[in-house]
Amino acid sequence: MLIKGQGISVGLRVVIIAAVCLALMIPASLITGVIREREVTRNNALKEVSEKWGGSQTLAGPVLTVPFKSYVKDKDGNVIQQIQNAHFLPDELLIDGVMQPEVRYRGLYQVMLYGSKLHMAAKFSKPSEKDIPAARNDILWDEAYIACGISDLKGIKDKLSIHWNSEAIPATPGIPDNDVVASGVSAKVNVRDAKSVYAFAMSLNLNGAQELNFVPVGKENVVSMASKWSAPGFQGSFLPEARTITKDGFTAQWKVLQLNRNYPQKWVGKSHSINPSAFGVNLVTPVDGYQKTMRTTKYALMFIALTFAAFFAIELHNKKMIHPVQYFLVGLSLILFYSLLLSLSEHMSFHASYLIATCGTVALIGAYCRSLFASNVLALTVAAMISVLYGFLYVLLQLEDYALLMGSIGLFGVLALFMYLTRNIDWYMPFQSKTSRTETEVRG
Repeated sequence: MLIKGQGISVGLRVVIIAAVCLALMIPASLITGVIREREVTRNNALKEVSEKWGGSQTLAGPVLTVPFKSYVKDKDGNVIQQIQNAHFLPDELLIDGVMQPEVRYRGLYQVMLYGSKLHMAAKFSKPSEKDIPAARNDILWDEAYIACGISDLKGIKDKLSIHWNSEAIPATPGIPDNDVVASGVSAKVNVRDAKSVYAFAMSLNLNGAQELNFVPVGKENVVSMASKWSAPGFQGSFLPEARTITKDGFTAQWKVLQLNRNYPQKWVGKSHSINPSAFGVNLVTPVDGYQKTMRTTKYALMFIALTFAAFFAIELHNKKMIHPVQYFLVGLSLILFYSLLLSLSEHMSFHASYLIATCGTVALIGAYCRSLFASNVLALTVAAMISVLYGFLYVLLQLEDYALLMGSIGLFGVLALFMYLTRNIDWYMPFQSKTSRTETEVRG
């Protein structure tokens, strides 16, 4: 603040204002921490609900496994018998499903769940003795089983039967080995008969949360999905070949070949991992208030700097100094915008929250400027400038892909304008009013 009878250079004023601006980054970082904390709380609520309903689901299978005996010698030369597994994948895999979205709430938080009805059909070639590294008598054909990986068994809603050719076999939970998949259902099947092709079929009523993924274990895989959810996110290693998205829902179809993935149709033991090839759909929540609020906080420094620049320009034009504490209070009101936006967005849409927080912040700063400058024109000018800034930020949030480009152009334009307006300023000039300078000269 100007001391009576003394001057302070314009350059030093800029340094003081910059220091205040940087000090305000401390409460801004605290707001960022609160946003992250609330997002973690939301994620925990989603996890708590999905643990009871069924989490994100990944279907991997079916996989036909034939155990066999193998023999190794220990360090003492004794022969030890071991059981190993030969795994065979299907020649064809067809999956047809429907997802029924269901929105649940845990306190303030929305949890995206779904129920799905899936039908799986596959064809296997008869396993050959040549593909199993064991003597004929050491192959345990009677212990052969079919397995289907399901990542969260809590989501299974009905009894499961595996149809192997014309036989219906009750599925049992768990898989005898974890060579290929760690969780799922299995059933012993007959592979001793003279048939050259075996048909597999299974219908599954499965609950899950947000995501449903599939692993393309067949030589040729065709997966068709439909849902009433209008905002799907297709994810994983493969995108659908055909898809239709309308306000009433979506349909999608994937076609994946053996050549598109990085593992063969048969192997022994844990030689390959199949989960990295998974693909599927995510029932996206269209508006995530936490993500958008976090994006707005990235512009906090820009907002404070531009607002302080406007106040500084008013100081230069009107020869009236504003105390650093007053700068700090204006900056705090800009920081509180993000707190308002965060808290309101938990109860209403992000767009309405943004409008209310903007109106409250602009009204507060405008009224404060009216008391500082005793001028309606200056107060309205500052309020209009801040409104334009918030409007510009809102546009940036909607653009997403072009946000960096538009933000950079906007900042460049503002900097150019400020440089033009201050081109004739003597930064060493004492910063005080004409009256103060006259008083100093008379006293001198």
